[in-house]
Amino acid sequence: MSNSYGEWFKEQRVAAGLTQQQLADAAVMTRSHISHIEAGRRIPSKEDARRLDKALNTGNVLSSFLPQDDGVVADYFESARQLEQQATVIREFALTFAPGILQTRAYARAVLRVGFPPLSEEERDRLVVTRLERSQILTDPVTPVVWALLDEAVLRRPVGGPDVMAEQIIHIVRLVEDERVRVHVVPFGLGVHPLMQSMLTLMWFEDQPPVAYSEGLQIGKVHDAPAIVERLQGAYDLALGDALPLKESLALMRATAKEYGHHD
Repeated sequence: MSNSYGEWFKEQRVAAGLTQQQLADAAVMTRSHISHIEAGRRIPSKEDARRLDKALNTGNVLSSFLPQDDGVVADYFESARQLEQQATVIREFALTFAPGILQTRAYARAVLRVGFPPLSEEERDRLVVTRLERSQILTDPVTPVVWALLDEAVLRRPVGGPDVMAEQIIHIVRLVEDERVRVHVVPFGLGVHPLMQSMLTLMWFEDQPPVAYSEGLQIGKVHDAPAIVERLQGAYDLALGDALPLKESLALMRATAKEYGHHD
């Protein structure tokens, strides 16, 4: 995103005689969040911007002139999308749908068809293109390192029908076989596990602290408070420890694709 917003924001903080930590305390935020906004790495939420305006006595400027995305992702996901493109390590947990960066075109179209209010064909096409563009981070053979933890429901719920599901699962299998991603399945037989409440993405970077992104129905949030990120990392590690090993996960995915009608 353009950094003119972050630069102006920093000028107001300096003019107010506040350190990043002092502003963070006044606006009930973390210092790292302030730093990322100033550097242009993050866009504050509307509520964050409102509190920053109040702390800096800038009226409603920061709230009114938030950088706008191009309308191709949900507002609540824009910050996470920006971070996803910068991450050196990404660990995904998918509860219901395949992670966005692993989705095929047909699968993405099927997922986007069920929203409310319904999308026009043109809007859906734009969103599909954006989702596929996100997956371009996998064209680099090394970075980011991607692990995906899939609840078995991701494989069993027939999104888009048998052909779409078979293609989607085999796409993930081939990424694993090419050693581009690592995938583990959390089987139904495990029962309750620590990540059942929502999807989760963990991200690490070269030049900033790790963050987490969680998402539920029509809501998503980037978490950068160290204690929260550490807690979510711990929940991920617990679920990963109970998941099927890589070879067993691959075998289950191949068998499920075959059930949907895919034959090598």
